[in-house]
Amino acid sequence: MLQSFKYHAAPDFDVLLTADQAYPVLEQAFLDARSEIWASFRVFDLTTRVRSAAAKRVAETWFDLVLHTLSRGVALHFVISDFDPLVRPSLHRGTWRSVRRLISAAELAGAGARLRVVAGMHPARTGLLPRVLFWPVIVDKQLKAARWLNAQPEAARRAAIRDMPGLAGNLVELDNGRFRPKYWPIPSLHPATHHQKLAVFDRKRLYLGGLDLDERRFDTPAHDRNADETWHDVQLSVTGPAVAEAQAHLESFLDVTAGRREPQRQRRFLRTLSRARRHNFLRFGPEPVVEEIATAHEHYGKRARRLIYLETQFFRDLRLARYLARRAEENPGLSLLLVLPGAPEEIAFERRIGLDARFGEFLQARALRILVKAFGRRLFIAGMAQARHRNGEAENGRALLHDAPIVYIHSKVSIFDEDAAIVSSANLNSRSLRWDTEAGLLLTDRRQVELLRRKVMGHWLPKQAHDGFFDPGRAVSTWRALALENARKRPDARSGFVLPYDIKAAERDAAQVPIVPQEMV
Repeated sequence: MLQSFKYHAAPDFDVLLTADQAYPVLEQAFLDARSEIWASFRVFDLTTRVRSAAAKRVAETWFDLVLHTLSRGVALHFVISDFDPLVRPSLHRGTWRSVRRLISAAELAGAGARLRVVAGMHPARTGLLPRVLFWPVIVDKQLKAARWLNAQPEAARRAAIRDMPGLAGNLVELDNGRFRPKYWPIPSLHPATHHQKLAVFDRKRLYLGGLDLDERRFDTPAHDRNADETWHDVQLSVTGPAVAEAQAHLESFLDVTAGRREPQRQRRFLRTLSRARRHNFLRFGPEPVVEEIATAHEHYGKRARRLIYLETQFFRDLRLARYLARRAEENPGLSLLLVLPGAPEEIAFERRIGLDARFGEFLQARALRILVKAFGRRLFIAGMAQARHRNGEAENGRALLHDAPIVYIHSKVSIFDEDAAIVSSANLNSRSLRWDTEAGLLLTDRRQVELLRRKVMGHWLPKQAHDGFFDPGRAVSTWRALALENARKRPDARSGFVLPYDIKAAERDAAQVPIVPQEMV
């Protein structure tokens, strides 16, 4: 007897390196959407130019593309992360500008436009005792905000306050229209953010990874630009069962972080979720609720037998470092290949290094020393730089690695042997693994894992790189040999991007900060 069946097409799976590959795919997904789009981004700047030929036929910028999408009757559900107005004033201002522009696009699209946009501030608040201890730092932030506003012409000052609604409550407006700090009550501090970057289209396609939307993040796989304009990232565009899990997350995470509901169980879609603590007096940050990304790293790290490949903006989580160190001691055949930016953005490209950046370097240097001690020669830590000389005085200090301009790495990819991989928005620091809202995808289909590892690892290597660079048993020694060979050559004579990471440079910029938990950075 013939049985009825339903045809299931094989899931799409696209690995997108840099915004040059990812932004056109995101644009096409907006153009193809028929009924609804759900999205959550940390940064979503509607002044960003569109890149694809298809999008350019209807738009010059993302404002135009959103207007076009709303005008076609597609419902947009957007959460754009909001930020502490004192600690991250420029990001706070950027959020509300994006919200205002989205609302303007909906108004231009007409009465039938369907837009729901939320400036998503994580509900967690720092307790009273830590705020009292850091009151001088808070007042300094208030003073800087007031000075910046007072330096603006009156019209610009009014526009800035309009785009920084969270700041007004922390300042006092004087009769002359200028501002001063509001010293009491002590301002609230918002220690966590929604750091995820994902969108679901018509409940059929998922776009997910580490990449937000703005001009700063645009780069090409060639990375042939000034060091402070490079930005390497990885996104996925997929169909299949994970899409429904991502949709459920987008519909629920605001309630979960607010403590209004418990998180649903997921299988392939990985999360970090936390919520506000009740009656918080002592604690700096939120209560962790879901740590699936951290748990998955430990689970598949335990199962790995030959090679773990980690590509991340930060490796600062001491708990993960110690876990991997134990795995190295238990399994003498296990090796680790770790890819990091030559320096954090705040150190490589800023003139003044903040205490938070120095504390981050302290944690990362400590975590790396744990790995070095445990793995020995089975570990190689790579930094990436362009095969050219520096561009005058514009590129100096830690914007250079072995005398060449760095490629700034923002991607978050973990690959375990040839069996499993994780692509997410989460760095391997305690903030991403326990406090911030993060989203990722677990891959266990060996064909998808192989496609990912070949594309992600191969990106950094010379053309026609031989199999030794990908072989779990030989990758660490092969990458190390290439990096050391490159370091001995002039920058313009090097092959690929691979160089040895400089732990000592990180240690020179490091500073321990007592009391502050490692989840802060």
